[in-house]
Amino acid sequence: MVENLTGTFRGLWRAFIGKKYWKSLGLFFALIGPGIITSNVDNDAGGITTYSLAGSEYGLTLLWTLIPITGALIIIQEMCARMGVVSGKGLSDLIRERFGARITFYLMIVLFLTNLGNTISEFAGVAASMELFGVSKYISVPISAAIVWWLVVKGNYKSVEKVFLFACVFYLSYIISGFMGKPDWHAIGSSFLTPTVRMDTGWLTMAVGVIGTTIAPWMQFYLQSSVVDKGLKADDYQYTRMDVIIGSVTVNVVAFFIIMLCAVTLFQNGIRIESAKDAAQALAPLAGDYASWLFAFGLLNASLFAASILPISTAYTICEAFGWESSLNRKF
Repeated sequence: MVENLTGTFRGLWRAFIGKKYWKSLGLFFALIGPGIITSNVDNDAGGITTYSLAGSEYGLTLLWTLIPITGALIIIQEMCARMGVVSGKGLSDLIRERFGARITFYLMIVLFLTNLGNTISEFAGVAASMELFGVSKYISVPISAAIVWWLVVKGNYKSVEKVFLFACVFYLSYIISGFMGKPDWHAIGSSFLTPTVRMDTGWLTMAVGVIGTTIAPWMQFYLQSSVVDKGLKADDYQYTRMDVIIGSVTVNVVAFFIIMLCAVTLFQNGIRIESAKDAAQALAPLAGDYASWLFAFGLLNASLFAASILPISTAYTICEAFGWESSLNRKF
C-alpha cells in the first residue's frame, strides 16, 4: 500500500508539478544573464578600491548604506530591463527619439570619455593585481588587452555571455576571504540595527562614493542594450526581472564582504591604505596569505571583467544613439 501511494505521488509530481517546475527552471537559466552580469561587473577595480577604503577608514559604519543602495539599484535596473523588453530598443536609442540628436550627441561624448577613463582604470587594476603575483605590468597589460580585443571583436553574444557569467562566479573569492578575516558577527549585526550617520565631510564623501560606484550610468545603457541583443521580449519579463533582482543583491553581498573584511582587519589595526592593492598586501599578516591571494585574484578578475564590458557598453551606446546596427553577433 505504502509503495503504491509513493509511486502515485511521484507520478503526480512528475506529471503536474515536476514537469512545470523543471520547465520554468530551465527557461529561467536560458534567459538570465544581462541582470547578473551588469550588476556584478560593477564591482570593478574602482568599486573594490572604494569599498576597501570605506572599510579601512570608517570601519563598519557604512555597511548599512548597502541596504538602501540595493533597493535603489533594483528599481533602476528593473526600469531599464523593462524598457528593453517592451520597446526592443536600447537606452540611447530611446533618448535620441525623445530628446533629439543634439542632446544625444553631447551625452554620448560625455559617456565615451567617462567609459574611456574607467577602462584605463580597469587595466591599472589588472597591472596592480598581477604585480601582487610577481608579474610585471609590461607583460600583464598587453596580454589582457589582447584577450579583451579577441573577446569583444571575435565573440558572439552567446559565447561572450557565457564567459561573463563564468567570471561572475569568481567574485566568491571575496566572500571566502571575508570569512577568513574571522569577523565579529554581533558587531556587524549591530551596525545594521543601529546605523551610524556622521556629518563630517570625510564620512559623507565616502558614503557618496559608495553610492556612486554601485550605481553607475554605463550600467543602465549596457543592461538595456544586452537585453535587446539577447532577444528578450515582454513575455520574458518575469524572468528578466528576477535576473535583475538576483544581480542587484549579489553585487552588494560582495560589497558587504569587502567592506567588512577591511573593517575587521585593517580598521581595527589602524592600517591606512590608498588602493585595493594596498588592501590585498596588508591582509596577509592579518587574515592569512590565502585571504590576501583571494583578494588579489578577485581584483584581477573584476578588472579584466570590467575592461571587457566597458568597450561593449560604449559600442552599444554610440551605435544606438546614431541609429546604427549594434550587436555582438555582427562580425567586425
